[in-house]
Amino acid sequence: MRLRRFLLRYYPPGITLEYEHSNGTPDSKTIDLLTLSPEMDLDSLADEIVESEALISDARRPQIKKLLDKLIERMTCDKRQLFYLFKMLRAHILPLTNCAFNKSGDKFITGSYDRTCKVWDTMTGNELLSLEGHKNVVYAIAFNNPFGNRIITGSFDKTCKVWDAESGDCLHTLRGHLTEIVCLCFNPQSTLIATGSMDNTAKLWDVNTGQELHTLLGHTAEIVSLNFNTIGDLIITGSFDHTSKLWDVRSGRCIHTLVGHRGEISSTQFNFSGDLCI
Repeated sequence: MRLRRFLLRYYPPGITLEYEHSNGTPDSKTIDLLTLSPEMDLDSLADEIVESEALISDARRPQIKKLLDKLIERMTCDKRQLFYLFKMLRAHILPLTNCAFNKSGDKFITGSYDRTCKVWDTMTGNELLSLEGHKNVVYAIAFNNPFGNRIITGSFDKTCKVWDAESGDCLHTLRGHLTEIVCLCFNPQSTLIATGSMDNTAKLWDVNTGQELHTLLGHTAEIVSLNFNTIGDLIITGSFDHTSKLWDVRSGRCIHTLVGHRGEISSTQFNFSGDLCI
C-alpha cells in the first residue's frame, strides 16, 4: 500500500489517510483523535500515531506534528470572534437553490434555476467552472468531502450528474428516477451516491461506474432527506409520509421504520458514532 496524502477532519478531530492498494485501488482510513486537547503532549502523540500506523513512515513524523498543531489551533480559536460580510457574488441569472463548501473551504458550489451548477474560489470570488448539461432546475448539490475531487448535482430533469471538480467534465449521468431529484449525498468513502426523489424512492449508485445498485422502496410520499452514517453501511431517509427509514446499504433492505412524527419529515442525520439519529 502507498500513502497518497493526509486530510484533516476538524470536528470531531481526526486525520484521514488517503492511500492506494498494490493493485492501484484507492482507499482511505481515518485516525480518530476524539480525546485531543490543548493540554496533550503533541510530540508524544505524533510518535504514537507513527508507531501504530503502518502506512505512516518515520519521515512523516514532522508532518503529523504540523497536522496536530492545526487541529489544536482550530480548537483554541477565539470563541468571541466577530463575523462580517466577506463577499457578495452575483452568481446566476436566476435564483439559487443550494450551496455547499468543499472540506477545506477554498471552493464552494451553487445550484440554480438557470439549470447550472457553478464552482467558485472562496477567497477571490472568481467563477472557476460552470457545470452545464441539466435540462431543468439544479436543486441538490454536493462535494465528495473530505476528498473534494467530485461533485454531484440532482435536478428536476430526473437525473443526477457526477462531475470532475477540477476539469468540470461530466463523468456520469444517473438515470432511473421517475420525477424530480431533491436530495443526494456521497457516502464518507466516496464510493457510493444516494439520491432521493419526489417519486417516493431513493437509489444507490456506484460512483466509479455510474450503475444503479439498489432502489429503496417503502415510503409512500416524497423523500426529501437522506444521509449515510460514518461507516457507510447504513442510510437514513426522511419522507413526507411522516416516517423515517433505516436501510442496509449492502442489501438495500429496510431495517427499521421510525414512526412518531405528525407531519412531514424534512431533515435527517446520524451522530458521529452512528448509534443515534435525528
